[in-house]
Amino acid sequence: MQTTEQASPVATTTPAAVLAGVSKLFGTFAAIRNLSLTIKAGTITVLLGQNGAGKSTLLRLLAGLTAPTRGSVTVLGDAPERRRGRIAYMSHAPMLYDELSAMENLQYFATLNAVGGGCDCVGSPEMALRAVGLDPHLAKPVGQYSQGMRQRTSLARVLQSDPEVLLLDEPFSNLDVGSAQHIVELLADFKTWPIHGGASGRTIVLTTHQAHLAESIADLTLTMDRGAISR
Repeated sequence: MQTTEQASPVATTTPAAVLAGVSKLFGTFAAIRNLSLTIKAGTITVLLGQNGAGKSTLLRLLAGLTAPTRGSVTVLGDAPERRRGRIAYMSHAPMLYDELSAMENLQYFATLNAVGGGCDCVGSPEMALRAVGLDPHLAKPVGQYSQGMRQRTSLARVLQSDPEVLLLDEPFSNLDVGSAQHIVELLADFKTWPIHGGASGRTIVLTTHQAHLAESIADLTLTMDRGAISR
């Protein structure tokens, strides 16, 4: 998969992401509390913690989908919203159109990315679906898929954009043991995919309640509690 973005390569010394003194408030509730964190490029970081610990909010901050109330967030050396063509975010919800097939969903999102100035990934949906173990020629709408198949389609949707930073919120949910292991192996392989322009390596940040699945590929495992890193 190739990206058409013309940005210069990120230097090997540039972290994938830096959060400095970040807090995120929703009214009086602090989802993130004075968090500072550096994520090295070319690594897999696994975020653990109970529901409400701040894991999803942290991913949305890195994706540029929400702004910090205090502090700063940079991804690939710039504000996340300026790096969106090089970031992919998979939320806990599948974010698919139930009336479309998997291939139609991916082709639609590929067209949106191209129109928005992102990657030229119109030719990659078939490759992305095969990578997650789905038949790209399956014609039935995703509304008739099992939860596990929908989860894999959602992952294919973000992989097709060929991101340098991949943000995954509970990627193993609704998957059987075999499918989950396949995704673990895929993510380990994805980290090694070459990057157009020779940048410093692909980075994955994922949340999970199934630590045993990700521990074999994690370079760094962090536990969040009440908006902060507890260890």
